[in-house]
Order: sequence, then C-alpha cells, then structure tokens
Amino acid sequence: MSTPGASPPGNCKFAIPKKGRLFEKVNAMLKGAGINYRREARLDVALAVDLPITLIFLPASDIAKYVGEGNVDIGITGVDIVRESGVEVERIMDLGFGKCKLCVQAPVAKNITDVSTLAGGRIVTSFPDMTKEFFGPIDEEKGVETKVKFVSGSVEAACGLGLADAVVDLVETGTTMRAAGLEVVAEILETEAILISNPHSEHKDLVDLIKRRVDGYITAQKYVMISYNVTDDIMGKALAITPGKKSPNVTELADGAKAISCLINKKEVVKKMDQLEEVGATDILTFELSNSRM
Repeated sequence: MSTPGASPPGNCKFAIPKKGRLFEKVNAMLKGAGINYRREARLDVALAVDLPITLIFLPASDIAKYVGEGNVDIGITGVDIVRESGVEVERIMDLGFGKCKLCVQAPVAKNITDVSTLAGGRIVTSFPDMTKEFFGPIDEEKGVETKVKFVSGSVEAACGLGLADAVVDLVETGTTMRAAGLEVVAEILETEAILISNPHSEHKDLVDLIKRRVDGYITAQKYVMISYNVTDDIMGKALAITPGKKSPNVTELADGAKAISCLINKKEVVKKMDQLEEVGATDILTFELSNSRM
C-alpha cells in the first residue's frame, strides 16, 4: 500500500504552480487536456487518473530548479524563473498566458529616462542574477558597482521606504507599479508561462503525450470551426477569407455547390462571417472546439 502523498515508482513527475492565478490557469488547461487528478486535502502531491503521472504542487519560483536538477520530469513556470534559476531545461512550448515583462522601475518623481544613470545605485529585486547581468555592462563602462539586494516580495515598496533608488520587478497591467509611484525605465525580459522538461528525463513518451494534449487544448481555445456553402463562382473569394489553419476541407454537395469547413481564429469569427455573407456564402455556422489534434 502506497504512502499518502508519495509518488509511485516509475511515475512521470509533473510540477505545477501550487496557488494563485497561474495555478488556476494551469488547472483549467490540464482539465481541458484530459489530465485529471485526485488531490487529498492539504497534500501537495496528487496522482493523475488513468495515467502514470504524479502531479507535484510547488511554488512557481522553485519549479525550474526542480526540473533542471532532475527531481521532476516536467513542469510549468515562467520564462523569467527559468532564466533566473540558471538551470538547463528543454523549453517544450509556450502556453500563451501569464504574460508580463521584467522591468527596471524608478520613482516617477525622479523623471529618469536613461537607465544608465541608475548604475552604481541601490536596486531591490526578486531577480538578483538577471539584474546583475543587466547592469553588469553598464557598471563596467562607467566604472561603478550597482548594489543589488534580494527581497522575496513587496519589491515595489522599496523605493518609497528609502531602501532603493530603483527596483527590478514584473509588470503585467502596471496597476501596482503606478500605485507605488513608479514607472518603467527599461525592459529586461518578456515572459510568459512555458512547459519545460528535464533533458535527461526517462519519461520521454509521457512528456510527449503531455505536450500533444496541452497543444491540442490550446489550439481548441484559439480556434473555432466554421462551415458554409458556396457555389463555384464565389468559392475563390470565400477561400481567400477563410484559408484555414492548414487548409479548408471542401466537399461537393448534391446540387453541385460546395460545403467548406475550416478553423478560424476566435477573435475573427464575427468579421469572417460578415465577409462570407457579403460574397454570397450561405448556411454559415460556427462550432466551438473542446479539444483537438493537428
């Protein structure tokens, strides 16, 4: 009998963020990709249903290191965390959510337009290695040493408390930054959630299965299926409007007309339907996708 919270020997270990908005996004994605699990209360380990996968719930900031060091086989975290951790991982795919930027931020009142003027000063951040890497060439050129101090949270408060001349922190909407009286002086990195794996994992087959399932779900979230009928004289115009993700499916109907079906971006649905109607297409329908394999 296995110990509660233990991973059965031979299972692929999959690390995901344990809380916050990133957890909510990842959890919805896993459910849509058919990677379901049962999680006991207060345990940070869960077993997938019908798959030899153990899900491990970790702080997002730790996941890259666990994957890189081989403690787990695959994980989801941010580009920023991978860069800061300095470990070797395979970037399997970008997930399209959790997008933000790592930026140098300084008090609006100082009106700093040239980031090099901050060299030699005090910088507070949760990303000390990337911050030192960014200021390193500037310091060398100016013959100074920027003092970088690590804090794990509430970075934006450092300037107001007199602890720093500037901070390096993530900016998503900018609301927190502006509330702290800060503004972006320079951008260091664009980041988003990514799927990563250990390059030496013994579970390449399961890593590939997870990738295919996640990719199929993401495609289904981006696209809808559109179907419509056209006559030969307008088919060229209609296909130019809906070229499809790869190519449209064309079927001949009993009356000689053609039925067209293909994928279109969700954001363009109404526009595409209007354009098809304008060129003479009929019976225009759209269908939501729950999953896909391309």
